[in-house]
Amino acid sequence: MLPKQYYLNRKELLSTNLHSLLRKKNQLGWARFIVMLGIIFSGYFLFHIGLIFIAAVILLAFIFVKLVYADSDNKQNISHTQQLIQINIDELTALSGNTAHFEDGAIHQPHAHDYANDLDLFGKASLFQYINRTASEMGSQKIASWLLSPAKEPVILQRQQAIQELSSNTPWRQEIQALGKAKKIYHTTKERLQEWINEKTIFIQQPFWLFLQILIPLLMASAIVLNYFDVISNPIRNYFLLASAILAYFISKKAIHLHEQLSKMSAELSVLADSIQLVENTHFQSELLLKLKQSYAIQKGKASQELKQLEKILARMDYRLNPVIYIPLAILVQWDLQQVIALEKWKKRNQQNIAAWFDTLGELEAISSLSNLHFNHPDWCFPELKKEHFSINGMEIGHPLINKSKRVNNSIAIDQSGKLMLITGSNMAGKSTYLRSVGINVVLAMAGSVVCAKSLSLSPVQLITSMRIADNLEENTSTFYAELKKLKTVIEKVNAHEPVFILLDEILRGTNSLDRHTGSVALTKQLIKQNAAAIIATHDVALAKIEDEFPENLLNYHFDAQVNKEELYFDYSLKTGICHSINASILMKKIGIEL
Repeated sequence: MLPKQYYLNRKELLSTNLHSLLRKKNQLGWARFIVMLGIIFSGYFLFHIGLIFIAAVILLAFIFVKLVYADSDNKQNISHTQQLIQINIDELTALSGNTAHFEDGAIHQPHAHDYANDLDLFGKASLFQYINRTASEMGSQKIASWLLSPAKEPVILQRQQAIQELSSNTPWRQEIQALGKAKKIYHTTKERLQEWINEKTIFIQQPFWLFLQILIPLLMASAIVLNYFDVISNPIRNYFLLASAILAYFISKKAIHLHEQLSKMSAELSVLADSIQLVENTHFQSELLLKLKQSYAIQKGKASQELKQLEKILARMDYRLNPVIYIPLAILVQWDLQQVIALEKWKKRNQQNIAAWFDTLGELEAISSLSNLHFNHPDWCFPELKKEHFSINGMEIGHPLINKSKRVNNSIAIDQSGKLMLITGSNMAGKSTYLRSVGINVVLAMAGSVVCAKSLSLSPVQLITSMRIADNLEENTSTFYAELKKLKTVIEKVNAHEPVFILLDEILRGTNSLDRHTGSVALTKQLIKQNAAAIIATHDVALAKIEDEFPENLLNYHFDAQVNKEELYFDYSLKTGICHSINASILMKKIGIEL
């Protein structure tokens, strides 16, 4: 089934389920109302019948509580189903070419990078915005890091297997995405938990506190019962209560810091627990997914249950915010002491695991995002990795951010290091787009993703580009000097024989034409002599004459324009040889320059 039809069908099915849940919500509301009326009528008609009245009220109250819990669960199901419906709506919108509703990842844009700015990895209408479906900050960061740093061959192969497996399980991918949308998990939550984990325990190390944890509630219960039966007087009972209140105040001063440190994260812990539970209950086959699932394995119980336990403890600590409930509990059972000891016991059980639980979820979300990309584009391929450096061969390579209906695909073939593609061409003919198409697909390949191509094989490589150079007023840097800095990096990597693949667009554009040509010739020859792998796009047709000196190393290609009655037409197709068509004069005439 094609992705569009799948999303339409799933949206319709989920909408039907939502309608049923909304009907159930209405039914539960009426049921609670009827039970409440039953309690009122029982009080009116059965109050004088003692035991029957008590039994009826207890039964009806039990039913009412069950209905409240059922309604709470149903509301969660409604919210979850609405999230799933929205996910399918978002995917349908994305398939139409609009991804503006997704996070743009601008926060991940590095100040300086070998290729990120040139290839539009982050920001509006970026590759990140196109592929990212993560819900947590850890997932978003993981996707960004994969785009910014090429993986090693074994890692790429593992990711490809995992992506292939999850791409066939769209309900699972949407489930983990919907769970994450309920409450975004932030790095600060992980950091606060880790900070607490690293702190020394206070109470469980001393048997005195463990003894008081049991003794105080027993003494308070005994004092109240004995006072009720007049065994001890009211003043003695009050002394017991006062002593317990003083102890509770002392413990509260120690617990308040802990509460401030861990408060307001229950919702995020609930999302993490539900996501982990989904992973725990899923049978995986690929090596990477099995490894990630194993990171949730603990000695006793399940990671998801441990997190749910922590969530419950933190929820009980929040009783401190309600004095009416908290003060009696603090005096009668030393509420803070009970929760602090429970927290320290939890920490002792899980102190080696908690950071990994967050990071693993981020990686699973990243794999799920790339799996979604694979599902949305069944005509894209997984690249084949070559051992030797350097080769790249691809058929029908296209830019993934250009709509399929408008995209023109081209091929590439560089079979060894020391061979350079030189692409000449007229203005707007497609040179820069071609470089970006190749570059962005190399980035996807090195992240382990599918690529926008019919076929692609390449050597694992570090990409470096010089395409979009701008001056920097803050650093007092001109465009020309900024480009020189970038080219210096290129030369250093080439001279060090690092496995890099270079994409250059219009070398030395910030200087005069003579210096530009001289420098471009020198740089091109240097790249050839150092056995570099590169594609160079230029308007400088004279640069193509280097082929006469290095016929085995320079591969001349071009993009051109067709002219019909002074109108330009572009086919954006890569052709062999040197470009001989010129379109600048036509364009200048069109804006009124008299030539």
